[in-house]
Amino acid sequence: MFLHLGENIVVPLKSVIGIFDLETTMYSPDTSQFLRLAEEDGFVERINNEKPKSFIITEMDKKSKIYLSPISSRTLTKRTELNFED
Repeated sequence: MFLHLGENIVVPLKSVIGIFDLETTMYSPDTSQFLRLAEEDGFVERINNEKPKSFIITEMDKKSKIYLSPISSRTLTKRTELNFED
């Protein structure tokens, strides 16, 4: 199963470590510092030029990547849920 993060970015669901709301987590100095350092080290990919609403931490082939997505963490989380209907 895959998760669509916005634009043309799709990642395997099993590679997703966490989905976070950018607005609420930016109040934490630790999160702000984490994202700043990750960006300086080249681990952050901005999906488009819109203001990001969430960030997604992934690991593929033992390499970490953080995506800044214009899609809310709530919407992304809903996309991860499997709905089985009879």
